[in-house]
Amino acid sequence: MTVQEIKHDGLKKWLADFVSLTTPDEVVVADGSSAQYDELIDAQVACGLATRLNPEKKPGSVLYLSDPSDVARVEKRTYISSETQESAGPTNNWMAPAELKKEMTALYRGCMKGRTMYVIPFSMGPIGSPISKIGVELTDSPYVVCNMMIMTRVGKKVLEQLGTDGYFVPCYHSVGKPLAKGEADNGKWPCAPMDQKYISHFPETREIWSYGSGYGGNALLGKKCLALRIASVLARDEGWLAEHMLILKITNPEGKSRFVTGAFPSACGKTNLAMLVPTIPGWKVETVGDDIAWMKFGADGRLYAINPEAGFFGVAPGTSDDSNHNALVAASSNTIFTNVALTEDKDVWWEGIGYDAPGTVIDWNGNPWTQNKADKSQKPAAHPNARFTAPAKQCPSIASEWEDPRGVPISAILFGGRRPKTIPLVHRSNDWNHGVFLGSIVGSEVTAAALDVKAGTIRRDPFAMLPFCGYNMGDYFQHWLDIGHAAPDQDKLPKIFYVNWFRKTAEGKWLWPGYGENSRVLKWVFENCEGTAKSVETPIGVMPTYDAIDRPEGVTEEDMKELLAVDIDGWLSEVQDIRTNHYPKFGKHLPSELATFLDTLEANLKAAK
Repeated sequence: MTVQEIKHDGLKKWLADFVSLTTPDEVVVADGSSAQYDELIDAQVACGLATRLNPEKKPGSVLYLSDPSDVARVEKRTYISSETQESAGPTNNWMAPAELKKEMTALYRGCMKGRTMYVIPFSMGPIGSPISKIGVELTDSPYVVCNMMIMTRVGKKVLEQLGTDGYFVPCYHSVGKPLAKGEADNGKWPCAPMDQKYISHFPETREIWSYGSGYGGNALLGKKCLALRIASVLARDEGWLAEHMLILKITNPEGKSRFVTGAFPSACGKTNLAMLVPTIPGWKVETVGDDIAWMKFGADGRLYAINPEAGFFGVAPGTSDDSNHNALVAASSNTIFTNVALTEDKDVWWEGIGYDAPGTVIDWNGNPWTQNKADKSQKPAAHPNARFTAPAKQCPSIASEWEDPRGVPISAILFGGRRPKTIPLVHRSNDWNHGVFLGSIVGSEVTAAALDVKAGTIRRDPFAMLPFCGYNMGDYFQHWLDIGHAAPDQDKLPKIFYVNWFRKTAEGKWLWPGYGENSRVLKWVFENCEGTAKSVETPIGVMPTYDAIDRPEGVTEEDMKELLAVDIDGWLSEVQDIRTNHYPKFGKHLPSELATFLDTLEANLKAAK
């Protein structure tokens, strides 16, 4: 497909202006065909940027190794460039739009010399769904094109849907490494130095400008940039929700199904939960999405959600047959692996895959690596944020409704994070507004998914949206309250729960086995939505009785009591931290209802003490 075939005049002019600025050698339109995908992969294998994997073990799959400076999201180089700093709020990096655009325009000038510019028309969500949005990404990275072909709906059908004057979100991207005449990448991952990496969002004009990184959410602009940062602004203005949430379908032994969303910070088990294999006989869990949910009210007054993505961009380390069998199957063919280890027989390996490294492997830095369990200081063979990009349709647990353009009706919303103490296994909010309060105080241990924040420390990550909210987070809290007020039928709003699979004893032992056993908690959530769950009111909300959740093997009665106890002193410390370090950040933008909920929580805890 050629540029001349594009019928949208606004798109053609926008494209021509960027071609003039970046001066690529040629321009190619991504048509979404498997032939074009194969052609791009073949070219990258030929030039040494990708390694084709063993066709008997991972058919249709390839491995890329990135530059060490380009392995994860870079939050310090990510900007919400709204007209005022107050609009961006205290949790976002801000720069004035005129200043940022001037800096980036200078970097873009001539940046695609020696390269091909690809035009990627893509739909977030099923093409034509009333909840979907269209974007167009201009990039000089064939790696980005191939990943976007898996992660979104790309090509001619999107342009047909766009028509001659349809709305699209404009997305600029470049790896920031122009090539002189005769110069080539020579198998080396192209990117710019850290101080030239920019992932910039302009909320008022709905634009995304990315430069210098070729990796993940920095470069696949449909993912975090459009689906969350810009979509959260669109959702605020249009009255819906764009959230960092999985969507799953749970069916009980009688055949009744409910749909649940869940917000968890990166690497807190969202993908594992979305693809969970229940340990309870007769119960079934199916996957609608593992990372992002867009939700709008339907004609019946219920909140309906779509998964705007078409693939999984999952964290590989820790993914095993035990932790996530369905993810391994989804990624067993037609998958792009990034920064995992390569075995001698051209298969992939990573830490936590469930078996030892088979002999000497090539690590993510391209060096020979032999596993030495005795050496505790040995660096991992796969980067902790190594990824697999796999088509969602290949997942054995994918729900039949996953591409329903109407979305699926949501019964429950889960919040959670990695908390070794204080937060119980599960509790439910008293109502929607109280649930917004719970979402606003989510905290978690930091993981390797963020490159420039120290791993292991606890930070507040409200709604798991801290790195992804495209405007002032205090106003975002208010938007959630407004959604509740705007609900056509308050009784049809989803119930809101707070879960924590990550409790530990003082000795550091896991109190809850997690993975498939989390189905026992989902069963209680399901029963709570049905009105049949055994529960008790507590100072923090509604909780299961000690016998309401069937105990997994290895979990003692004492463990269960610990998991479902209200730690009064721990919660009072939590209140103090929220009051002193968290809520004050939002100043006058913090909704007064949330401050009142904090006061009420403190009073309830003191009364219970």
